[in-house]
Amino acid sequence: MIKELLEQRIRPSVQDDGGDIFYKGFDEKTGLVMVQLAGSCAGCPSSSVTLKHGVENMLKHYIPEVRGIEEWVDEELNAVNEKEFRTLEEKLRSVGIPSE
Repeated sequence: MIKELLEQRIRPSVQDDGGDIFYKGFDEKTGLVMVQLAGSCAGCPSSSVTLKHGVENMLKHYIPEVRGIEEWVDEELNAVNEKEFRTLEEKLRSVGIPSE
């Protein structure tokens, strides 16, 4: 039921804003749903508000077993992205384009 709700009611709205959301799991003991944010939602400061006030509230409303939601983060992928970003910044500086 969690997957269906995410796919049919939540994901289309997130995609309308240029992002995406993926189901990663549900811990029956804690009642926590794990989701991964992607696209413009990944790293966006307002994504935590969207998760808590939008996604979490809807899941809790329809599925009483849900007690909360947490963002699943791929630390390995984040490390690769950070390294690539630093490499790009260095290349830009080397041709005279300052970084912020």
